[in-house]
Amino acid sequence: MSRVATIGFFDGVHKGHQFLFNRLSAFAEERGLQPLIVTFENHPRAVLQADYIPQLLTTPEERKALLSAYGEVLMLPFETVQPLTAEQFMDKLHTEYDVSVLLMGYDHCFGSDRLRHPHEYHCLGEKTGVEVITLPEFTEGEMHVSSSEIRLALERGNIAVANDLLGRPYSLCGEVVHGKGLGRSLGFPTANIQPDEAHKIIPKAGVYAVEVKGERLKVKGFCNVDPQGVIEVHMPDFKGDLYGQKLEITFLRFLREEKHFSSLQELQEQIKADVDNSLHQE
Repeated sequence: MSRVATIGFFDGVHKGHQFLFNRLSAFAEERGLQPLIVTFENHPRAVLQADYIPQLLTTPEERKALLSAYGEVLMLPFETVQPLTAEQFMDKLHTEYDVSVLLMGYDHCFGSDRLRHPHEYHCLGEKTGVEVITLPEFTEGEMHVSSSEIRLALERGNIAVANDLLGRPYSLCGEVVHGKGLGRSLGFPTANIQPDEAHKIIPKAGVYAVEVKGERLKVKGFCNVDPQGVIEVHMPDFKGDLYGQKLEITFLRFLREEKHFSSLQELQEQIKADVDNSLHQE
């Protein structure tokens, strides 16, 4: 079956991307085409710029799983398409993947020749047999919806804005590793999380209300992120050994800034307050 496609890295699969994918699905149904999402295994800029360190909202596995809800996903190594001009890439999609229609975001561009104007892509589409349709910008009220805006919100600890622009709570996954044991000594044992993806963004240092999910676990708790990005999670309703297990930490609300305590008693009292805030506030 002939396909209608869209192209992009789609980090975060946020509301702006979802707008594009919903239009892709609607267009596919209207034209009797198969929806195809073309994306890349690695961040394009990391291929083009050797010293670039990406700050990701989603791992490749998370991104592919989220994208799959909207259609077939073609995940290509960016190195294989980086040398191609826009015309060569469009011709590849047409001849190898039977793409007859290409939906493009209002500011999207691709190809080694770095074309910028939508009209240029429309002209190339006529040459390659691909109808090019440019969609308008998606906005959330007065807020511009982009991966950059979400990264900025996370760096500022503004979980409410990040989650709103994503259309779901931000989360990260990691393995439970051994820490210093301070929380346990205070009567509040914590699970230290080593994130699976080194390049995935850890929110600003502070304390957050979170939901924790594992193979047989789904509980609420609170998470402390220290200035070095160390993640510690306390789950009041769980008792047991989690070392070596994989957990997903979903950030629900920002509770407070990181702060220094003058005594262990003061720290214990604050932790009790954090437990109450994380479990009982909505």
